Amino acid sequence: MSSLPRYIKSHKDGQLKKQCIAAKERLQACDLCPRMCGVNRLESQVGICKTSESAWVSSIHAHYGEEAPLVGAKGSGTIFFTHCNLLCNFCQNSDISHESHGRPVTDTELASLMLNLQNQGCHNINFVTPSHVVPQILSALEIAIPQGLEVPLVYNTGGYDRIQTLRFLDGIIDIYMPDFKFWDNDIAEQTCNAPDYSQVAQWAIKEMHRQVGDLVVTSEGIAIEGLIIRHLVLPKKLSGTRQIMHFLASQISTNTYTNIMPQYRPCYKASQTPGMESFLTEQEFMDALQEASEEGITRLD
Repeated sequence: MSSLPRYIKSHKDGQLKKQCIAAKERLQACDLCPRMCGVNRLESQVGICKTSESAWVSSIHAHYGEEAPLVGAKGSGTIFFTHCNLLCNFCQNSDISHESHGRPVTDTELASLMLNLQNQGCHNINFVTPSHVVPQILSALEIAIPQGLEVPLVYNTGGYDRIQTLRFLDGIIDIYMPDFKFWDNDIAEQTCNAPDYSQVAQWAIKEMHRQVGDLVVTSEGIAIEGLIIRHLVLPKKLSGTRQIMHFLASQISTNTYTNIMPQYRPCYKASQTPGMESFLTEQEFMDALQEASEEGITRLD
């Protein structure tokens, strides 16, 4: 395994440039995500994600609340992108995803943000909610790499990603960190109008794992490459924890690094979905941990 992030080689051999060009072409009739809006984002048209040609950024900082292998001693260098292609009605960051808190940035500015986070000592660059701005990320990398970018890249996503778009990131992204939010498509339809969510997430996670494999960490416990799964436990078993853990164990790997998260609280418009108006109980969280263990997923954050 190389000590350098995989995008260094892809930049050197010209693969990154090819993938950047191909991804940007998709903006002309945008089909980057499963929404398939078909708008011409290069002509200032917007679809579900409300983003045209330029990426929008809400905040940039060294984050210490991420998963342990990402944080280390100096934090994960998070770049929070404004807007979202999933738009859950219980989003805890609705000011960013739904209400457009942030500002547009050029690809050159985005490159500078990456380099600044690296210069602060962050262990990685963590792209948060990046599904709708893959071409802009690739373009910014073309600028940042010759200027010395050399820390791992994290693709921190809601899990609603097209395989075709993920393939633009093959050889570029070192660490994939998707959510697997729900198994039941009825819940996905009620909360984010995405009745195909479960199947899309399964396809996406299989592709991510094909590209990067199980999570690999240094002797100091810092992530170098691989897959991390996030799963937010919902009240009333609405997230389908057992089925998701069974999928991970049987179709991805029993060594899948998984963060089963207890911090659900009813935010934004969560009360519109029956059961989502409740806070998660300690027993519901403990039940989720037990289900993961029973299904064979024990490498937990």
